[in-house]
Amino acid sequence: MAFPVATRTQYEQWMVESEVLRIYNHFEGQPLSDQTRKLKLKRDDHINYLMRGLGILPASFSSLDANRPWMCYWILHSLALLGAPVEDGLKNIIIDFLRRCQDKNGGYGGGPGQMPHLATTYAAVSALITLGGHKALSSINRHELYTFLRRMKHPSGGFRMHDAGEIDIRACYTAISVASVLNILDNELVDNVGNYILSCQTYEGGISGEPGSEAHGGYTYCGLATMILINEVNRLDLPRLIDWLVFRHGVEYGFQGRTNKLVDGCYSFWQGGAFALLERIPSVSEEQIVLPDVGYCSLDTSHTSTTAHICEVGKIPEGTSSQVDDTGAFRQEGLNVPFPVNYNDIGYEFINRSVEMKPLFDAIALQQYILLCTQAENGGLIDKPGKNKDFYHTCYCLSGLSVCQHICSDAGSPVLPRAVKGPYSNLLEPIHPLYNVVLDQYKEAREFFTTH
Repeated sequence: MAFPVATRTQYEQWMVESEVLRIYNHFEGQPLSDQTRKLKLKRDDHINYLMRGLGILPASFSSLDANRPWMCYWILHSLALLGAPVEDGLKNIIIDFLRRCQDKNGGYGGGPGQMPHLATTYAAVSALITLGGHKALSSINRHELYTFLRRMKHPSGGFRMHDAGEIDIRACYTAISVASVLNILDNELVDNVGNYILSCQTYEGGISGEPGSEAHGGYTYCGLATMILINEVNRLDLPRLIDWLVFRHGVEYGFQGRTNKLVDGCYSFWQGGAFALLERIPSVSEEQIVLPDVGYCSLDTSHTSTTAHICEVGKIPEGTSSQVDDTGAFRQEGLNVPFPVNYNDIGYEFINRSVEMKPLFDAIALQQYILLCTQAENGGLIDKPGKNKDFYHTCYCLSGLSVCQHICSDAGSPVLPRAVKGPYSNLLEPIHPLYNVVLDQYKEAREFFTTH
């Protein structure tokens, strides 16, 4: 009798599992002092790697010429998470560069003179918010940027990424999040966005890039965050979405981006950040989801042994009916009268809600994957063992690490030592999970854009 031949996908999965298990077994066999050392975030090495990226890059980076605002954001956000300041002279150079990327008719291109694009607009705005200060924030031409966003709006409810470009969930998120953080989000931009995103939620529960495609971690985060920002999140099938997310947490303790795909460090944020959003949604913590009693805030380090089962979450019951009406306005409890919503206040009110539910994933286990499997030897973070470091994975691995550390904490409240894997010096700055900018920088930007 012939045995079935393993597919390439199965073989690659076994190889990754084998290498990660080898790393974990070696770690568990070390003396406690060596374990502590291995779990230490290589903060100084990461800062040095990132600072070099703000200088002259080698010719191999020429393929990223249309992504230069992204490079600024990935590096600056990573430095902000690590608590590393950027000196004023370099700040001014970056602000002036991003100003030259700003199109006279609104939006930011991938470099000076390039076509404005929603993705690089999000990156440029996020980079400027991360830099902070009057010069950076006042350099954003909000009037023309709003005009650009309106120009990208499509009758389907979605947005085009650029003139004559593709329509997808990324465009919805980048347009809505930028408008929200800049205090220019209105009914015209929000109109029918919720219907477009609903058309992208798949039978699995996750959200795809466009209708009819496969559910994906990055698109799921973008769709969920957008629905929160437009006040229509309860229109999603949240129990099914949570079910899909929970099963993306793999035996390696990291997240995969899609069903039957390999673990990838960047999904520490795209999937982990989605959980950080879910725990502040009232309908999740109060009505739609009934969780098993798993004790205090799921920070039990016993779940991080190599033989532990990760994300053992019970069956999720069907959700209750949505409390959002057809216009996206919340209905007052017991009344059938919607009250108006100021879209530009949603992000601020969201982050100030208390965390009232346990995490739906093992945040300590995910920190173990990031610290042991994604830190490159001389700074920078990677996708998985054997891969090369880059600024993208450095940014989103660190963002995911921050999410894990702060997942049980209200904004502004101290983080308990048991929430941090490894030494407490590993603690990163908290982020605003709807925008993925450091929380203090978000607060400064909100104050600026509500008073100017």
